[in-house]
Amino acid sequence: MTIATRRTAFTRTRRTRRTEAMRGLVRETRLDPAQFVYPMFITHGTDVRTPIESMPGQYQLSVDQMAREAGELAALGVRAVLLFGIPAYKDAEGTEAYADDGIVQQAVRELKRVDPALIVIVDVCLCEYTDHGHCGVLTAEGEVDNDASVPLHARTAVAAARAGADIIAPSDMMDGRVGAIREALDDAGFTSTPVMAYSAKYASAFYGPFREAAGSTPQFGDRRGYQMDPANAREARREVDADIEESADFVMVKPALPYLDIIRDIRERTDLPLAAYNVSGEYAMVKAAAANGWLDERRVVMETLTAIARAGADIIITYHAKDAARWIREDRA
Repeated sequence: MTIATRRTAFTRTRRTRRTEAMRGLVRETRLDPAQFVYPMFITHGTDVRTPIESMPGQYQLSVDQMAREAGELAALGVRAVLLFGIPAYKDAEGTEAYADDGIVQQAVRELKRVDPALIVIVDVCLCEYTDHGHCGVLTAEGEVDNDASVPLHARTAVAAARAGADIIAPSDMMDGRVGAIREALDDAGFTSTPVMAYSAKYASAFYGPFREAAGSTPQFGDRRGYQMDPANAREARREVDADIEESADFVMVKPALPYLDIIRDIRERTDLPLAAYNVSGEYAMVKAAAANGWLDERRVVMETLTAIARAGADIIITYHAKDAARWIREDRA
């Protein structure tokens, strides 16, 4: 390539960057509020709106407070939520997770009453509901019992579907749970209820604020025995392949930002809808830096979400959903 040719190519690129309208015309990756999922933490009580200290702008909400959230989300064009329950009672088997009157089941019914078109996704895991904080029941030796836990996750999925959940999202990382959940849903008559599998869920330090929000910190040990090692990429392919084989309708990578390479790899591996979870620690870091005036929150959030979409995610689960949707609307005005 001659110098003149290189100069021509450079000039041609610069010509399409000159104005915001021009940049918008050639933009390769676009964000829309319809691709966002907003996580919510649901607790018992009335008129409860407890701030989560490590996640500024996020709250533990009682069921009656969710109508306010649903209305705000609808106005912004965000049409999906992901629910996490904070039970009043915890035990060794996480029984409130699959009780028909459990806190999440109550929340699902209320959300579907106030906004039937809202897509309600229920996280299926026992960690918020067990007194030991692990994602499944334990053996006598204190190890997570995979095979004893799977039926309880399947039971939780059916209870959520019976309450009206649109999508079941198992996050426990027990082997075989997607297939068991699919079979249980089908047997209960919920053949049209899809499963969004947390397929590549890493044992990440970025979950810290979530554990405060959901009250799900393990009382002993950690979850590295059943969540993925952050050093492994090929293992993610095996996990995704296994979930697809067990009839997952969506697959997910969690967290998002440290694992953009995994998102890209999975995107190239499957045509199924791919979700990425922009987790609590990623959110909290941006909020903390913005509060100190170290960065421009709006620009950083939009750059972050664009990067996740550019890597290949169709769906972005993010605590920034409301702000990002608002900024997108302002840019379009």
